[in-house]
Amino acid sequence: MSTKVQTNNAPAAIGPYSQAVKVGDLVFTSGQIALSPETGALVGNTIEEQTHQVCKNLKAVLEEAGSSLSNAVKTVCFLADINDFAKFNAVYGEYFTEKPARSCVAVKDLPKGALVEVEVVGEIA
Repeated sequence: MSTKVQTNNAPAAIGPYSQAVKVGDLVFTSGQIALSPETGALVGNTIEEQTHQVCKNLKAVLEEAGSSLSNAVKTVCFLADINDFAKFNAVYGEYFTEKPARSCVAVKDLPKGALVEVEVVGEIA
């Protein structure tokens, strides 16, 4: 049995999906881009600014689910430009200090012209 997760501290879904779903002791977040929870507008023009917002959004969703960034076991990261890899890593590492398993790939485009999107699988504390 699964439970949908929804918080006003992260942006509302921009399509027919949930912010996250809890199944057993795990939470699966949808991908987060750098949207403001208050306005729904894209935050930041640089990979660093957008990565900070993405991580704040993920933190809010995970906490609503009873988890946290430190309980992340796997992340999947999508970059609009692989040349942003080092700058992305610098910010990502500030938030994901427990170093979960990760995939990071470059993609052709992201929703709303975002530079980065990240999804997380985490343990529920």
